[in-house]
Amino acid sequence: MSDGPKLEIQMLQDRVLVKLSPEDGERRSSGGIVIPATAQVARRLAWGDVLGVGNSVRNVKTGDRVLFNPEDQHEVEIQGEGHLVMRERDIHAVATERTEHGTGLYL
Repeated sequence: MSDGPKLEIQMLQDRVLVKLSPEDGERRSSGGIVIPATAQVARRLAWGDVLGVGNSVRNVKTGDRVLFNPEDQHEVEIQGEGHLVMRERDIHAVATERTEHGTGLYL
């Protein structure tokens, strides 16, 4: 595919392209105990960075950080890296500088 012209990826309708945040691997408890990424406590939501949105997406913008369930999404490889494609309705929260309906909590 590298022989042909470069094609820009444009998301359609209500789709969002997300790259998983690198810190979604091992994590530490408040007491300093290392919790491996494979530990199953409950279905863990993940944070990711929005790389592109379709023209029907209303509440998420490119560059936002979003919270979602990575198990329910479709994975695609772009330039050798894994990315996720999801519908806007599958996003649980947005971390952004734009405050409209904030919780008072910050990342």
